[in-house]
Amino acid sequence: QVQLVESGGGLVQTGGSLRLSCAASGRAFSSLSVGWFRQAPGKEREIVAAITFNGGKTYYSLSVEGRATISRDGSNGAVYLQMNNLEAEDTAVYYCAASTRLWIVLGMTDYDYWGQGTQVTVSS
Repeated sequence: QVQLVESGGGLVQTGGSLRLSCAASGRAFSSLSVGWFRQAPGKEREIVAAITFNGGKTYYSLSVEGRATISRDGSNGAVYLQMNNLEAEDTAVYYCAASTRLWIVLGMTDYDYWGQGTQVTVSS
């Protein structure tokens, strides 16, 4: 089993930045591919970014491309999502998810483990 814990959410003004972190206990996190999802009130959960187990490939949704960077720590596999130039539309609960698949996966059903989420609120 893998337990994922997100941190780094909070209240930020429009144009500001946040760095979300995802840490894991249990199975070696560095062997898992990871995705960041978000769910805004009244909307479906959507993928924001993803990274392979070795950090070799990344993916960004169009909504954050150019404003977000996903990365992972080579020593412990922790994954980070740096978000810049935040907009009100970025307000959501952000979830970290891990997959045993070795490639980039975009669907929620492709992920085996989920964190509890961290709230990001962007105010104008």
